[in-house]
Amino acid sequence: MLTPQIVDDVVSRALAEDAPWGDITSELLIPAEAQVEATLDAREPGVFSGTAVLLATMRLVDPAIRTTMHVADGESFAAGAVLATVSGPARSVLRAERVALNLLQRMSGIATLTARYVALVAHTDARIVDTRKTTPGLRALERQAVRDGGGHNHRFSLSDAVMAKDNHLAVLAAQHDGDVTAALKAVRAQLSHTTHLEVEVDRLDQIEAVLAGGVDTIMLDNFSLDDLRTGVAQVAGRALVEASGGVNLDTVRAIAETGVDVISVGALTHSVRALDLGLDVAFAAASGSPATAGVASAPAATP
Repeated sequence: MLTPQIVDDVVSRALAEDAPWGDITSELLIPAEAQVEATLDAREPGVFSGTAVLLATMRLVDPAIRTTMHVADGESFAAGAVLATVSGPARSVLRAERVALNLLQRMSGIATLTARYVALVAHTDARIVDTRKTTPGLRALERQAVRDGGGHNHRFSLSDAVMAKDNHLAVLAAQHDGDVTAALKAVRAQLSHTTHLEVEVDRLDQIEAVLAGGVDTIMLDNFSLDDLRTGVAQVAGRALVEASGGVNLDTVRAIAETGVDVISVGALTHSVRALDLGLDVAFAAASGSPATAGVASAPAATP
């Protein structure tokens, strides 16, 4: 899903936004021949996501920048860990710094939060999945971060699956004299065998009519724990059961223990906190000079 073309497109647009006419600060203050080595440092623990983004940012700014990764996507790290080392022309590294950090901090924040949810339901068969509540233009990156955190992806876009929610059903039922089952059967008849059909319900008494329509997944939206257990028993394996609404770190374990198959969590992407990472200059030198200067940093980790 996260192809090189998508990564290059996102990064290119971010770079153009950040320096549409160049980086006048570095161009005025930093000699063209200056070289630096900088480390990507973790200022708090977390789960890493964004290798492809970091490599693309450095490459698109200047192919002369060399990037060495010391951590893999999906790998946990402690505060103080050195996650990557970049070296090359000082102007170029400084030009790439903020765009790389903005994207890496968000992706790693998503991966870290996702991993917390996944750990809380690990004793069950429930999957943690994301939603379409993503940052416009960054969905592919954010969905990759969810996978790096051990979660799974819901439909990527409106084009990928049929997912009828309350407003859809209200309109659809009106066209079939209130007969939801007939409406869903008509929808199913138009679908290919590879297209998934999911329907949302918000009451237990809606379940049978929806199941009779031939759905693949039924979403129980904002159900109490008792109603989730009852709903799972009522569905009895005739469709996948997804729980949605009211999901947070305090509630997800109990929701998973009701027996649902999928738990969708909008918070993974719509309100996540960026992880605190920094790109710190370890040394700087004029081209060809062994002299070093700059801010001391933690030594690079062994690749």
